[in-house]
Amino acid sequence: MTAAGQVYEDLRGLLLSGSFEPGTRLTEADLTRKFTVSRGTIRSVLVRLVQEGYVTSEVNRGVRTRSFTLEEAADILEARETLEAALAGKAAERATGEEIAELRRTLAEMERAQERGEGARYSQCNRRFHQQVKEAAHQATLARTYDTLLYPLVMRQYRNISARHPRAGSLHEHQAILLAIATRNPEAATAAMRHHVGSARRALRLDEERGR
Repeated sequence: MTAAGQVYEDLRGLLLSGSFEPGTRLTEADLTRKFTVSRGTIRSVLVRLVQEGYVTSEVNRGVRTRSFTLEEAADILEARETLEAALAGKAAERATGEEIAELRRTLAEMERAQERGEGARYSQCNRRFHQQVKEAAHQATLARTYDTLLYPLVMRQYRNISARHPRAGSLHEHQAILLAIATRNPEAATAAMRHHVGSARRALRLDEERGR
């Protein structure tokens, strides 16, 4: 992988993990020091991230991390709900035995993290679980479309920081998804994932912001 490719992956990962607040300015000088690469490399990475919608670039304001209107956020989360439910249904049809075993291992880690009150660890395993479901679907077109969504940035902007983490019911919802996939029940997997993603959406501050 080229230097620009590696910086792109690393910076994109930081953006998706919520390491930057919405509207944070990203300067070439700061990023050059952070990643120890040339300004030209950083410039090419930022251009790519702007094109893909992860950051915005405006005259006299520079490059900033993305923020979303309520309408944009709602549209993205609605699309995520539909796509991820479809991926779960396909995973129930197409997952290999080893892929199901990997999902079981990840869920076991989530259970241990919840018992120990390790919220960050739970979140990490949660992201891995969803990635594994996507891969187990073996549906490249759905996966590519899903990957273009910027829902982690929406979640970061509209999360309710006062809410319990992990959210009550989250672990049981993941258990239901895994059970449906493991028993080869596409309809149940689709419904379980839709319920799970919908519950996560409803836990955000979207409705609260609309009322202001």
